[in-house]
Amino acid sequence: MNMKEIFSDVLANYDSEVIKLISEKYGFSEMESMRKFLYSETYEMLSDFELEMWEFSPLVILDMWENEKITGDPRNSVYIRGESGV
Repeated sequence: MNMKEIFSDVLANYDSEVIKLISEKYGFSEMESMRKFLYSETYEMLSDFELEMWEFSPLVILDMWENEKITGDPRNSVYIRGESGV
């Protein structure tokens, strides 16, 4: 298995975990949650191998997605900004 295949497997795991979290928290169907997540800037960032976002937990990715929905930018997440207390 090469690095690209491993990354693809890791990304698929994140997809299912984050979609499940969105569905549970907001009451969306899994299909609607998938659409909202896969068409987000957060997902685009997660899909960028060079950003190494696989080091974050799915809960951090959810926080980034929520910040994107509220502020328009997933980088407003405290996990990205690096504020103390996190």
